[in-house]
Amino acid sequence: MPFKILFFCIIFLETLFGDVLNKDYYIDSNDINLSQIVQSPTVDTVLFSLQDGKYTKRIKAKDLIQNLITLGYHGYTSQSNYIKFTKKSPIDTTKIKDYIENFYIKEYPSIHIEKIVVMPRSYIESFEDEYTPNLQVKNSLLNHGTLYIKTNQQKKIFFDYTIDAKIDVYIAKNNIKKDTELSPLNCIKKSIILDKLKAMPLEHLPDHALQSKTNIRSGSILTTKDIRKLYLIKRGSYVNTTLNERGMVISFSAKAENNGKLGAIITVQTDDGKKLKVRVTGKNMAEVQ
Repeated sequence: MPFKILFFCIIFLETLFGDVLNKDYYIDSNDINLSQIVQSPTVDTVLFSLQDGKYTKRIKAKDLIQNLITLGYHGYTSQSNYIKFTKKSPIDTTKIKDYIENFYIKEYPSIHIEKIVVMPRSYIESFEDEYTPNLQVKNSLLNHGTLYIKTNQQKKIFFDYTIDAKIDVYIAKNNIKKDTELSPLNCIKKSIILDKLKAMPLEHLPDHALQSKTNIRSGSILTTKDIRKLYLIKRGSYVNTTLNERGMVISFSAKAENNGKLGAIITVQTDDGKKLKVRVTGKNMAEVQ
């Protein structure tokens, strides 16, 4: 019984602290070497080779792990049933990487990019120097995707890419009810690894400018779908209203009949029942139009 417990403890520790195999590996030649999986092996050796005319090879993860164990490398695990090896194309993807970098910087001004990997969907020896990359806005929500370049001959070549990067976001410190002003009291700024987002995150939090559009759960990343401009005037509240009349400024209080954001035109009602159109100029402040 103690032996079984020890055995399962060893398996658990290997899973917890062992190395996880990548789902995809990119190789420079037809040989798949041990050094492409194990960092600085004592003796490098060829594990598998690509067949002539082939540029990819799928290997069962359990077979690869068994090979590693045979060579004395234990503790490797895999989250995939198969491991794919792809031969790198001898092409320069610098221009494509620059395009991807600029694309993400435009979407996330605060982004910190560590690495960008670009690989063609199929093995190609070369392509034209003049081409136009194309990437869709929705790709910015992910750290990976597919883009294509269009050559002068209108030929499309597809590439897969991954980007390792961190971005600044705001996270709800607690549950935030609908129509609540967003501030450092209920939001906190954090740097996270870009992975998969449901919508564009909020990167900046201007003072007295935004409020929640829906109920937001504690710990949630604030996105553009969750927010809207702050109502500086709420329906039913009293508004300090000003009227410029022939060089004179007349101030009076009036009751708002609508919610109002900065610059919005709303209706207010004076104490004598008169309704006026006013422009929102600040918190519970407006001027007659």
